[in-house]
Amino acid sequence: MGIVLASASPRRSELLNMIGIDGFRVIACAGEEVIMPGLDPEQTVCGIAMQKAENVLRSCGSDDIIIAADTLVYLDGAPLGKPKSPGDAESMLRSLSGRQHTVFTGLALVRGDVRATGAESTRVYFRELSDSEISSYVKTGEPMDKAGAYAAQGRGAVFMERIEGEFFNVMGLPLCKLSVMLRDFGILEI
Repeated sequence: MGIVLASASPRRSELLNMIGIDGFRVIACAGEEVIMPGLDPEQTVCGIAMQKAENVLRSCGSDDIIIAADTLVYLDGAPLGKPKSPGDAESMLRSLSGRQHTVFTGLALVRGDVRATGAESTRVYFRELSDSEISSYVKTGEPMDKAGAYAAQGRGAVFMERIEGEFFNVMGLPLCKLSVMLRDFGILEI
């Protein structure tokens, strides 16, 4: 049995190591993510996480445990994914400025025919951002591969006035939820 992280995210790898999961393989999902219309945010992120896990399953052994996650930022009920351009990142950050939004992360665990999903949500409150702050931040490149165009564990942390919920969820891997799911799979005993 091995553990496979279906994500190339260095943050997710670091977080797994932090809770004592090491020696896992990383296999990034190469397939295109499909957001199904009509689903609520939790169903959406769980569905995308499961798509990633199923995609990676083809490259794994039948006894491997695959961990997949997907994170989306929702503002006014609409998802903000990863920005497609620096202009898109600036637009996202302007829309988040001085407002509350919700970060949803879906988890999927797969081992053979056994599947489990779970989701976590965290409210994030941004302070007002100036145009020059937004422009300077986007020029760092940090927002370009992050849902909502910011990294809570990086320079984007200075924009967050407060959060309600699990901080690690905002980083893309809700550790409390994941640890319970891994315990149920017989993997993690804290």
